[in-house]
Amino acid sequence: MKRMIWFDMDGTIANLYAVENWLPKLRDYDASPYAEAEVMLNMSQLARLLNQVQAIGYGIGIISWLSKFPTPEYDEAVTEAKLHWLSVHLKSVHFNEINIVNYGTPKSDFMETEEDILFDDEERNREEWEGEAYEPNEIIEILKKLLK
Repeated sequence: MKRMIWFDMDGTIANLYAVENWLPKLRDYDASPYAEAEVMLNMSQLARLLNQVQAIGYGIGIISWLSKFPTPEYDEAVTEAKLHWLSVHLKSVHFNEINIVNYGTPKSDFMETEEDILFDDEERNREEWEGEAYEPNEIIEILKKLLK
């Protein structure tokens, strides 16, 4: 198994919480904030680094939660919005895995090795992770270190 680098989306690479009225929209089963979220870092630089770490053997994956307020139709709309966001902002990255899962699913369920890395804005997700886990502001620095 290859060592994976996992990314949360909302609040980690996608600035969902800066979308105007994001919470009322989500509560109204409007998936548009997921598609409208701005990027949280230089995506050209991120894509370049991700492609470089893949070239030396790392896998790249997404673990992102669906809404706290699920319905089958809304889950489908949220999934579509998140996949679209990734295709727009990280189109040159070929993810090894994309997991868009029920809200609250332990992200450690997706670990493939104890050496897997997680980038996530939520402290509880980083704490329950059994490998290395970092805050979003550390993404570029950690990826650069992996390339040395």
